[in-house]
Amino acid sequence: MDIEITNTKSEGAERHIQVAVPGATVKDAKKRAARRVAQQVRMPGFRIGKAPAAMIEKKYADVIQQEALEAVMREAYEAVVEREQLKLVTQPHAHDVKFGEDDALSFELHCEVQPDVTLAHITGFSVKRPATAVTGEQVKEQIEQMRDQRATWTPVEEMPAEGDMVVVMLSMADDTGALPEGKEYRVVLGAGQAIPAIEELLMELTPGGTVERLVRWPDDFPDESQRGKNKTVRAELKEVKRKEVPALDDAWAREMGDFDSVEALTTTVRTDLEAGAVREADAAVRGLLLDDIIGANAFDVPPSWVTHLVQSYAKAYGVPEDEMERFLTEFRPTAERQVRRDLVIETIAEREGLTAGEADVDTRIQEMAEKRGVNPGQVYAQLQKAGRLREIERGITEDRVFAWLLERNTVEQT
Repeated sequence: MDIEITNTKSEGAERHIQVAVPGATVKDAKKRAARRVAQQVRMPGFRIGKAPAAMIEKKYADVIQQEALEAVMREAYEAVVEREQLKLVTQPHAHDVKFGEDDALSFELHCEVQPDVTLAHITGFSVKRPATAVTGEQVKEQIEQMRDQRATWTPVEEMPAEGDMVVVMLSMADDTGALPEGKEYRVVLGAGQAIPAIEELLMELTPGGTVERLVRWPDDFPDESQRGKNKTVRAELKEVKRKEVPALDDAWAREMGDFDSVEALTTTVRTDLEAGAVREADAAVRGLLLDDIIGANAFDVPPSWVTHLVQSYAKAYGVPEDEMERFLTEFRPTAERQVRRDLVIETIAEREGLTAGEADVDTRIQEMAEKRGVNPGQVYAQLQKAGRLREIERGITEDRVFAWLLERNTVEQT
């Protein structure tokens, strides 16, 4: 195709390319479009395809021009991609389209291309592995959390204290000073579910009691518009419940699973915590090593990839529309690091022949099935239905890449 191509911007993964198409090429496209239109429309007094060309071109001028314009731009785009050898990551967009009286066409094509990730420096780094020792205090804390999860709440006819759950009818004055009808809340005192001044007010009551008082909102209240305001609050304490945790004995241990005693449960908790600490340390080493590699190897990231990932997280987290802009801005650096991380892993995997294939996935599924004592076909079907086969493949590839990196870099124990 006879076109003139001028690169106007080449920064990072973005390309802006000015394209000029001569009038003669556009005129040929318009003639072809006119012939196609003539074969599709009916003109009074003529059979389809037999009406004079001049009549067709006059009556359907806008349709012919639009069809010709789309055809020429499509062919020009394909020619640009071929000549410039562009490896596109998104569909290009045409900007500043100009269609002159002489039928000459010009527009600017905005593209994003695959980044050039060479990774010249990926060995010789030294990272510190976090300690994985588990203390007795950590084990005790975990067991206390388990007891807390099995706690029961018992009503009491006493003034509430920190840690109690209260059921309260609260009414807070509006901007006019009027007290609307109260709403029922369930609040665990001391858990940060209510501002301290309201908690203090509640702890002065017994079930059935009511108090009305001016309360000052804290200076660090999340809603800036309410900080430091004084409001009249009416509170009616309807119920107080006190938490009772089960006794730390063998009977409770048996309720928690296949444990004969508290000692057996404690041993299992410690083992689980140690395994978790090892996993966290492994993840930390991987993260530190990737940070070093990313810092030592500059490469560009397509903005659309980052935007897509941020939007995916926003959807997964159920971010409300009115908070979307703030989320997109705040989460963008994290998403960009994730894209860079993935590019580093993919590049090393392809370069070193570490990419997992179907056979590797089948082997991993076989291992999973043996651990569960089920048929591999059943596990495969479940993963396929859940759309997780690709996730398994990526996981195997990542494990291979990090094993390769750990052989060529230093990990110091702390």
